[in-house]
Amino acid sequence: MSQDRIPLAGVIGSPVAHSKSPRLHMHWLKAHGLPGHYIPMDVATDDLETALRTLPRLGFVGVNVTIPHKEAVMKIADLITDRAALIGAANTLIFRKDGKIHADNTDGYGFIENLKQNAPDWAPKSGPAAVLGAGGAARAVISSLLEVGVPEILVANRTRARSDALVQDFGARVTVVEWVQAGNMLEDAATVVNTTSLGMVGKPELRVPLDGLRPGQVVNDLVYAPLQTRFLREAQEAGCTVVDGLGMLLHQAVPAFERWFGVRPDVDAATRAAVLR
Repeated sequence: MSQDRIPLAGVIGSPVAHSKSPRLHMHWLKAHGLPGHYIPMDVATDDLETALRTLPRLGFVGVNVTIPHKEAVMKIADLITDRAALIGAANTLIFRKDGKIHADNTDGYGFIENLKQNAPDWAPKSGPAAVLGAGGAARAVISSLLEVGVPEILVANRTRARSDALVQDFGARVTVVEWVQAGNMLEDAATVVNTTSLGMVGKPELRVPLDGLRPGQVVNDLVYAPLQTRFLREAQEAGCTVVDGLGMLLHQAVPAFERWFGVRPDVDAATRAAVLR
């Protein structure tokens, strides 16, 4: 790309109008005085490959990928990082100068950095983690928890088959718990994570009994609309250290922004405020 071309990035999904990523990346571009734009693009599944092959020619240096394309882009990418392969999904694409599409998944990185920043006393090795859900987000969370040394992961999902698949992919440190027993698995956990969309605006509430929560546990909800879900509110009342889901969105964007625009941004109070505005 010639030096006088303004680097472009964006987010591809369908729907995508609700995405907070444009606000986040434009805040960082402005804060660092960098030329560049970040654009939301609603792309239908049938047009995905055409779009991804065309964007680099228009000056795009990369894109974020959101629902429903995170798995589909894996078939289109020329190069895939180990962590994206393990998770089976990509959220970040880098368009290389040689024309190749490089797929990565920074969700697990964002998840861990969010916990480190907002629960600084969190000790991953101190006990099991209980994970609600077994979708793409759960896969990113589980792979990163195993990487930082969590000894055991208990997983409950409404459909059992998806949980069983996690054991096959991630091994013996993952134990499946029936969804009806999900409340019981919280008692033994040092870390509790909701990776489902339950409790999100417009979705049903998370109906898992939470009386097993206790002080000393770190509880994280990946949902960030609303910022304080009923799940987090009850965890806070039980004396847990609670971490909302917005930080994961902010932190997962850091490696992507650095790859695309050449500067590593900070996730600070101003960043959070810009996204919530």
